[in-house]
Amino acid sequence: MSTPAYQEIKDFILERIHAGQWAEGDQVPSENELAREFKVARMTVNRALRELTAEQVLTRVQGAGTFVARPKYESTLVAIRSISDEIAARGHRHHARVLDLVTMKADDALAEEMQVPLHATIFRSTMLHYENDEPVQFEERWVNPAVAADYVAQDFSTITPNQYLMRVAPLQRVEYRIEAAAPECAMRDLLAMGDAEPCLVLHRRTWSQGVVASIANLWHPGSRYRFTGHF
Repeated sequence: MSTPAYQEIKDFILERIHAGQWAEGDQVPSENELAREFKVARMTVNRALRELTAEQVLTRVQGAGTFVARPKYESTLVAIRSISDEIAARGHRHHARVLDLVTMKADDALAEEMQVPLHATIFRSTMLHYENDEPVQFEERWVNPAVAADYVAQDFSTITPNQYLMRVAPLQRVEYRIEAAAPECAMRDLLAMGDAEPCLVLHRRTWSQGVVASIANLWHPGSRYRFTGHF
């Protein structure tokens, strides 16, 4: 039984990618070019490209063409792991850039979420995490000094906030939610995202020693990251 024409086109594209001839981000030939090369209708080529896009091998950009997709890095939701450990487990290199590390006073909304008095002292950090020199997470975190009094004295270019907090404030309870969100221009620039690309945002609140220890908002480029979990 002969191989369907659309499958031959898929195999052709996959062979080029696996052989390293087309790297992630490279543009693949257009529908017209592939139709001429394989002597088939554009509809047949379109099916091959659609299926490879659905399989996250390719990504199609309106008005620009079809490109080899970047891999989607996975993160588990069941175990609370440092992003540096996740990246190392994939055989990649992690480094971080600290953007802000300050002491502040809790406003109404933050005091309610942290379960502390209004104007109580809170630590805040923001940082950007990289995987193989590509930004994959913007981390914004608020920390209760009651469980991590030396938080702002840490060098978070050598240890992640999560690693430090797991050491000094072991978890008792965690709550989280995930949502897709449209980032502002500054966030889009930090994460090197496309104009129409959404973020995947993980909001996480943790408890230790009977109090709220930390609140974190973790922003990820939607085209390069996904969350997974298992029980």
